[in-house]
Amino acid sequence: MAKLEITLSGDFDRILTKIEQGILNGSMSATLEDRSDMLIGDTRCSVRVFERYSYAGGNRVSLNVTLLKSGDTMCLSAITAGGSEAMFFKMNTLGEKAFLDKLKEVLYN
Repeated sequence: MAKLEITLSGDFDRILTKIEQGILNGSMSATLEDRSDMLIGDTRCSVRVFERYSYAGGNRVSLNVTLLKSGDTMCLSAITAGGSEAMFFKMNTLGEKAFLDKLKEVLYN
């Protein structure tokens, strides 16, 4: 498992669209598995679950992205999972890190 938690500034919808397009266009096997959008007062929360095939691990990995905006504060939490081949312990998590690195590339470019 790999995790990224950051605060952001900018337009919520633009950032969310940039994430979706960047992840889906950044890998031939990436898919958007599901989404959730919630609004309570001026608080917005969007959750996206992506999946892609990891050549390094020979399996599929998921990336869960939560974007939250309340007032002037916006934060993002992203967690990867599923990149291990072992039954009882984590091993070969290169695919998880690579998926998170793709998100970082999307956000910082």
